[in-house]
Amino acid sequence: MIIQRTLRCALIALACATSGVAAAQTYPSKPIRIVVGFAAGGPADVMARLIGQRMTALLGQAVVIDNRPGAGGTIGARAVAESEPDGYTLLLGNTSTLVIGPLIYRQVGYDPAKGFAPVALLGTTSNLLIVNPALPVRSVLELIALARGQPG
Repeated sequence: MIIQRTLRCALIALACATSGVAAAQTYPSKPIRIVVGFAAGGPADVMARLIGQRMTALLGQAVVIDNRPGAGGTIGARAVAESEPDGYTLLLGNTSTLVIGPLIYRQVGYDPAKGFAPVALLGTTSNLLIVNPALPVRSVLELIALARGQPG
């Protein structure tokens, strides 16, 4: 019993001693990559580049923007989900990469709930549903009823 307690205390002391070595390392010690699942020049790319410039100035480490367009952003999201979870590869995620893609594609290659950890909310946007004013609907429920009543 005493040997088990002593061994347990020694293991805890060893863990505490070695955690100081890991804690002494500064972040970031190498360039940070922000993956954008959309083409260069679009809104997500512009936002990533503005944030990357500011991060570079604040952290004193290069921030590289890596555009991986395709499949509604899921190609870039998959690349991040498969990367080393060390904090040096970030995803500029959005509704398309974290909600819509996993719902409409059979195999996106990542679990949006388990494959990522949120770091910051960068912005919000509104979504609109617009219909031709000639349609006899004034609400989403009326639109759904019309669509169900006239399939195809």
